[in-house]
Amino acid sequence: QVQLVESGGGLVQAGGSLRLSCVASGFTFSTYAMGWFRQAPGKEREFVAAIRAISWSSSVTSYADSVKGRFTISRDNAKNTVYLQMNSLKPEDTAVYYCAQGGRTGSSSSTSYDYWGQGTQVTVSS
Repeated sequence: QVQLVESGGGLVQAGGSLRLSCVASGFTFSTYAMGWFRQAPGKEREFVAAIRAISWSSSVTSYADSVKGRFTISRDNAKNTVYLQMNSLKPEDTAVYYCAQGGRTGSSSSTSYDYWGQGTQVTVSS
């Protein structure tokens, strides 16, 4: 069965960095797009970043405007892992971060993703 396990969250001061990892199993990782979403308390889940499947060009990524230039999504198909490097963190980045699997093109819509991890908490203090 498909499993997605996130790690790397934690507490960091504003301006700091964190790298999230999501290890995938149960499917052919390289043939699926992967995305990162986040959900802050009292808010809806929102798109953060996505990376296309290898067959659509592994270098193609997309980002929410709020994280563009600060966050970088990447994937290591040999390790079945997708990463989210987060730099210059702000208190408004505080949320539970989820990785998701679905489709080929890396959509920003959560409805395009079929499987989700349990999430990892990121807290940015001011």
